[in-house]
Parts: sequence; C-alpha cells; structure tokens
Amino acid sequence: MSSITSGNAQQYADSGKLAARARLNRQYTIAETGWFPWVARRLPLKPGDRVLDIGCGPAWFWASVMKDAPEGLHLTLADQSSGMVAEAVERCRALPFASVTGREADATALPLDDGSFEAVIAMHMLYHVADQPAALAEMSRVLKPGGTLAVTTNGAGNMREIYQLTTVFGSPPADPAGEAFGYDKAEALMRAVFGNVAFFQHPAMMKITEPEDVFLALTSYPPGDRAGEPELAAFREAIARAFERGGGVLEAAKETGLFLSRKET
Repeated sequence: MSSITSGNAQQYADSGKLAARARLNRQYTIAETGWFPWVARRLPLKPGDRVLDIGCGPAWFWASVMKDAPEGLHLTLADQSSGMVAEAVERCRALPFASVTGREADATALPLDDGSFEAVIAMHMLYHVADQPAALAEMSRVLKPGGTLAVTTNGAGNMREIYQLTTVFGSPPADPAGEAFGYDKAEALMRAVFGNVAFFQHPAMMKITEPEDVFLALTSYPPGDRAGEPELAAFREAIARAFERGGGVLEAAKETGLFLSRKET
C-alpha cells in the first residue's frame, strides 16, 4: 500500500525528495492567490507574536510570505529532522524576524514550556504523526490562552486524477495524505481539543503539461521510490495514456485546506 506517511527519517532527512512534490504543485497549480500567501493572509498574527512552526520543513512558507507577515515575529522552527531544522533556520535568519530559533522536536512531546506561543502552525505534517490527538494536545499546551492553532492538510479527493495512476504500484487511487489526515479527521480532532474550528479551502486546480514532473513527484515516496523497472515502465505508460486522453494536458482538482482553532481563555 502506498503511503506518503512512511519512512519519514529517510524521506525528510533534507528537502530533496520533498522538492519533487513541491515542484509539481508550484509549477502547475492555477489559483488567483498562491497557496502560501493565501494561508498567510488568514493567519491572525500580530506584530511581536511568538510563533511555533512545527514540522517546519525547509521553511519555504516563510521565505514566500514575508510581505504578508507582521513585523517583529519571534519564530521557533521545529521538526523531527535535524537537517530540515538546519535548512529552515539558515533560510529564516536571512529574513527580517525579531528572532529565529530552531528545535529538533517530536510533535507528540514538544520540549517547550506551557503557554509559550500566540500561534502554532502545523502545515501539511499531521498525516506523518502516528498519534495525532497527542500532537494536537501538545500544540494546545504550548499555546497561550487566546492563541491560535493553524493546521493545513489535503482532502481525500485531492489530485485524484493523478493518484489514480499510482494503482500500478498497488496503491489506492487517492491522496495518501488526505486518507491519513483529511478534512473530516482534522475537523473532528481539532474540535475535540479546542471546542471550535473554522475551515477554509484554497480555490485551485492543476493543469500539468510535463509528464516527467508527474513521474518524479510520485516516485519520490513509497512505494514508487522502491519500484522495479517493470513497475516504473508501467507507470510511465499510464502517465502517457493520461496525457494523451487530455490532449497533452493532465488536469486535476485540488482539495487543500486551512483549519483554525482558538485556545479558550
């Protein structure tokens, strides 16, 4: 069974494998407002806020949204991968934050004090966590009363036209991230911890014109990254047929959303 959620240590030792998937979304998404700025404009941040970005990855988000971020933010970048933390800190220390701190951390056992942050951000990372309720409880613990948790994830139908092609690997025809932590689960678990949740879906779709970018993205994680030559040949053939049916273009619907919960005072 395919899972973008397995083998995290190898997958996210650095940003190399993630870059192939990021390129597919960055290059071919059609939207009035790009994903990162769209999220940033919905975060209730104020100048001087202390912000925890858990599962920060290489911090591409912050490098893309500084014009939409308040001044004087104190940013803590946390990830299980020391390589990601190092890359994120290096990138963000070149940006106009009041302070930037890096922490190697497990989302279910954050090495941080209670009530330390006005905002916690967990972008497309909770589907990697085995105990999601424990992670959300930890995020609530380190939030100040009145603080906000922002979580992003995919819906189960995200990019279905693309994920249908991975059935040649024995994978289900669906986004594995959306299956592991999709809209319904995100809403239910956040409401259970915070008692409130608001949802926003980014209006976007994809029009892909380069078959090789599909191949590289979907072979950057299991089981595609372990497939043998016969499976890879079959996958290339499936991609080629999909592009032929679309007249040289593969269109896909997107389901990518933002959930916001406020910690009660």
